[in-house]
Amino acid sequence: MKFPNFRPRRMRQREALRKLVRETQLNLSTLVMPYFVKEGFQGKEPIEAMPGQFRWGKETLLGELEEIRTLGLQNILLFGIPLEKDEGGSGAFHPQGVIQETVRSIKKNFPEILVMTDVCLCAYTSHGHCGILKQEEIDNDSSLKILAKAALSHAEAGADIVAPSDMMDGRVRAIRRELDRGGFESVPILSYAAKYASAFYGPFREALHSAPSFGDRKSYQMDPANREEALREIQLDIQEGADMVMVKPALAYLDVIREAKEKFNFPIAAYNVSGEYAMVKAAAQAGWLDEKKAVFEVLTSLQRAGAQTIVSYHAKEVFEWVKEGSETALRKAINC
Repeated sequence: MKFPNFRPRRMRQREALRKLVRETQLNLSTLVMPYFVKEGFQGKEPIEAMPGQFRWGKETLLGELEEIRTLGLQNILLFGIPLEKDEGGSGAFHPQGVIQETVRSIKKNFPEILVMTDVCLCAYTSHGHCGILKQEEIDNDSSLKILAKAALSHAEAGADIVAPSDMMDGRVRAIRRELDRGGFESVPILSYAAKYASAFYGPFREALHSAPSFGDRKSYQMDPANREEALREIQLDIQEGADMVMVKPALAYLDVIREAKEKFNFPIAAYNVSGEYAMVKAAAQAGWLDEKKAVFEVLTSLQRAGAQTIVSYHAKEVFEWVKEGSETALRKAINC
């Protein structure tokens, strides 16, 4: 008998063979496109640290959504940039706030688009932290009341899913109770359950003008060194009533995604964050890698790890590439 007896390369010789045994098929319907909406603004404003991404005026965003609808992309996540900020983040729950007004407009014009809304205070507080301050310390329990009011206001405006990203302890339970009391027991919660204090958020903070004015967020976002703590956070949020849980960022935390999926068998989302997006864009612009192949490889890796939903700034261009290219071209892009 010739050695070796088993040759794994046999099933890699042709595309038909590779396709036959492919373990992970990238499902485009799981992709979510984030958008930044700027209050009192018309047009779209480029975000320097995120090439190809913009801050949108409400009306201009409607034109963008018409475009993505024709591509087949139906899931979006909204972040608001208010005109005014204050110590208590009151704009986060104002009935005529930037997110509330944008959601109403979207649901009126595009009822079929699934609208997720980020629930946090960092863009609305004058100090840039994700909760209410008490002598320069985050007052966790006071923050819960404001976060719950914000989530309820989003649901009242028509949001399909509310997504708390603040990392306050107990906020999922507080939001679930507030939604239920308000008659929105059918509105799901996508919790940023394992959100790490990451260096990969830099471009996002520029986009949203949400960097803290002092200190950092390490007292409430997770230590990047911790894996078991992430599992505890996820378990707590599931127990408190989350319908989906998220790991953020994505690429440096594939092990957390994988273990969370195996341990809980629960809907897991991954956020392919701004810094991860910007790295691929910068390398592609420098000619150091093939952007399409890199993007498909990244997204496939997230699904392979166990993410059923992927929030990614690449989402729209992926749909554009699929529409512009032939099936053969798409296969080549996926098969690096």
